[in-house]
Amino acid sequence: FFVTVFLSTLTPKFYFALTVTSSFISGLIFVFEWWHFRKYGTSFIEQVSVSHLRPLIGGNTSHVFNFKSTFFFFFYSSECKVWRNPLNLFRGAEYSRYMWVTGKEPLTYYDMNLSAQDHQTFFTCDTDALRPSDTVMQKAWRERNPQARIKAAYQALELNNDCATAYVLLAEEEATTIVDAEKYFKQALKAGEMIYRKSQNCHSQSPQHEAQLRRDTNVLVYVKRRLAMCARKLGRIREAVKMMRDLMKEFPLLSMLNIHENLLEALLELQAYADVQAVLAKYDDISLPKSAAICYTAALLKARAVSERFSPETASKRGLSTAEINAVEAIHRAVEFNPHVPKYLLEMKSLVLPPEHILKRGDSEAVAYAFFHLQHWKRIEGALNLLHCTWEGTFRMIPYPLEKGHLFYPYPSCTETADRELLPTFHEVSVYPQKELPFFIHFTAGLCSFSAMLALLTHQFPELMVIFAKAVSTVSIMGLAKVSPGFLGILRSRMK
Repeated sequence: FFVTVFLSTLTPKFYFALTVTSSFISGLIFVFEWWHFRKYGTSFIEQVSVSHLRPLIGGNTSHVFNFKSTFFFFFYSSECKVWRNPLNLFRGAEYSRYMWVTGKEPLTYYDMNLSAQDHQTFFTCDTDALRPSDTVMQKAWRERNPQARIKAAYQALELNNDCATAYVLLAEEEATTIVDAEKYFKQALKAGEMIYRKSQNCHSQSPQHEAQLRRDTNVLVYVKRRLAMCARKLGRIREAVKMMRDLMKEFPLLSMLNIHENLLEALLELQAYADVQAVLAKYDDISLPKSAAICYTAALLKARAVSERFSPETASKRGLSTAEINAVEAIHRAVEFNPHVPKYLLEMKSLVLPPEHILKRGDSEAVAYAFFHLQHWKRIEGALNLLHCTWEGTFRMIPYPLEKGHLFYPYPSCTETADRELLPTFHEVSVYPQKELPFFIHFTAGLCSFSAMLALLTHQFPELMVIFAKAVSTVSIMGLAKVSPGFLGILRSRMK
């Protein structure tokens, strides 16, 4: 009623100002909606409507929120579990150096908080209160400030020169080079082995001693693994391979630490492809959890057998051989497991430093894999060309990845949220499958375009557009009059 009366009384100048203002405001809303969707993956208007407006108008949303939170918790705990990155870098020698050079923080607060929780879980136990140095280290792992942690580590060493966890913290955070980190880890190994032997002798005396043995075992395994990684980074690759093999033999029950992924990367650097195949034969089993390293390394080995002579033109004429079919199927299998990896291997997306934790099948795992394995794909002639020609064919096999998979379970829908928490803000998170634009982005874009068109027409033909507006108002009045016969009389009296 008010709109029709208002349109019938407009002057050309006021109508032009109205359309320009409407176009500007709707344009701002569209830009903000687009930015919010790109950054958070949701529509701001839709989120505000569901969260704030619906309760105000009497809608009961408690059951909706309870269901959504329960559903998210189930998915997060079962499909979106965050894992420790087996190849994570050193805080002081690598992450901090990157921050000094670029001024960008490579690790998120969420990622560092997960690492702090890991350290408290692996490097502390109930009997730490009996030893002053371990009590200090308990507080050190909870400190947020790196300098406070380093200071606490030195305090622990003053109380006990054989405190292995203090050396671990200094190696991770104070050492600015891999050589310095290795020196600290060697001191930690000497102290850790001595404490581990003592714990072995008395672990059966009480549950507290058993907990202490588990803690000392964790410390020893961590130190040996990091020493092997130092040797790998310093070019002593055969020594690193031997250390990793010995560690896997000495502690076979700790396979969940994924030490075999460190071994795979080192063997690929040695180009010992027969040994890589032997490792895959043990760990690429249907009963064991998969990873991008397992799936893509298996694809790389099969691609290596055919990639040097592979040509798309020749293959389209004569068809694929058995070996080429096996290689393509291995690539499809790897892409189905983690569809984010190919864009990094083909350098269609820029890499960042990998986080300390990864989400399997997510963008964080893809970044971590490509960061260390891109060089191995480049080393094999034609491997990246074969990947480039075949990887997109995977998506024709699984047109609805969130509902049904081909070789794996359906792709989890919660990876984007976790990856945004793990990866730095300056990195554009890869999303699969690509989300459709929300309705309100289309709506605001259409509203902005329509308002701009009206403003342009009003500027060019002011008298005609006013006549058009009055005609629209007249048609609206007649339509309302048909719906409500008494409306026309009320309208006339109001206009008089």
